[in-house]
Amino acid sequence: MSSQLILSTWPRSLKMGNSYNLSPLIRLNTPVPRVRSVSQRSMRHTMYFTPLCAHPSRTVSLINYNKTDSLQLANRGLSTVPESKAERIPGPTRLGPILRNIPTSMVPYAQLIRLDKPVGTWLLLWPCTWGIATAAAETGASLGHTAWTLMLFSVGALVMRGAGCTINDLWDRNLDKHVERTATRPIASGAISPQNAIIYLGGQLSLGLLVLLSLPVDCLALGASSLIFVGTYPLFKRVTYYPQLILAFTFNWGAMLGFPAIGIWDIPSMAALYASGICWTMVYDTIYAHQDKRDDILVGIKSTALAWGDKTKPIMKAVTAAQLGFLTVAGITSGMGMPFYAAVTWAGYRLYNMISKVDLDSPVNCWKWFVDNIKTGGVIFGGIFLDYLSTLFL
Repeated sequence: MSSQLILSTWPRSLKMGNSYNLSPLIRLNTPVPRVRSVSQRSMRHTMYFTPLCAHPSRTVSLINYNKTDSLQLANRGLSTVPESKAERIPGPTRLGPILRNIPTSMVPYAQLIRLDKPVGTWLLLWPCTWGIATAAAETGASLGHTAWTLMLFSVGALVMRGAGCTINDLWDRNLDKHVERTATRPIASGAISPQNAIIYLGGQLSLGLLVLLSLPVDCLALGASSLIFVGTYPLFKRVTYYPQLILAFTFNWGAMLGFPAIGIWDIPSMAALYASGICWTMVYDTIYAHQDKRDDILVGIKSTALAWGDKTKPIMKAVTAAQLGFLTVAGITSGMGMPFYAAVTWAGYRLYNMISKVDLDSPVNCWKWFVDNIKTGGVIFGGIFLDYLSTLFL
């Protein structure tokens, strides 16, 4: 189906030079004006419209690249056209099973907390589970107590990851409009007003507080202090090329919090697990940042993807070596056995394989390997948990 057939029928008010401002249409169930040869009924409830055309050879640019933009990209060794247009330009996005089965009015709020993209929740949760399982192995905590703590942290990870997304999108609402991958986010597109997003954030933080109050009192100060990083992370991408480091401080806080949640303060093991998680996040979030590096240059967003440039892979290998070293230290200080070290070895293989194979100039490939870190985090938890079970039953 020709994109020109669709675009030529849209109101002139949506035109921006040779591009189209589709933000007024980024709403669920918004009909396409005067579109022929398209079943609107089939689109309703199952699609919303992104600001980009589905066909890779007929693009609708969100950012109009001019000579200055092209020069900026050329200075970074990038072009205005990615290696594969099909990988750069998403088509209409189908709602997943979760979003299809909730009230239409709630869909933008579910999208705001990335309910349909749980990878961030998993990456936030895994360091928590490492800390909990390590502390349980050290203390011989009961299976019931450990399972209850894991459940509380799972709920907390879901809630606080959503709160982090809301804070991030509030800070970035004017920047997100100019980045292809983020332009349809609910606040940037206008589906949720900033005022309503703040009210929603208040509810999320209240739920997070309830989870924190369900943990031992020793956890309160340590858990609450993480909000410093949660609230300020979006600012750092404007002033430093290392916002990934601040995100790493935030995402791995649970590696420390898991210890007092079980009832122990093992500072050396807490610090080593936390440091290993920081290294891990620096690697996977740099891969994530490579998805947006062209747009980031033009709108002034900084990242390690831009700071490291063509040295990204060697640096990531060095950081991964540090991660494995810190994991080994954590294993030694906490008295771990063979299941733990086998898991660390397997995780190391997975990480170096990822670094070797990822195509940092392909957004689709970057996303694929970014998501693969869910399994790597699970491998590490699996090794620690098997060690814990061995202390209970062997």
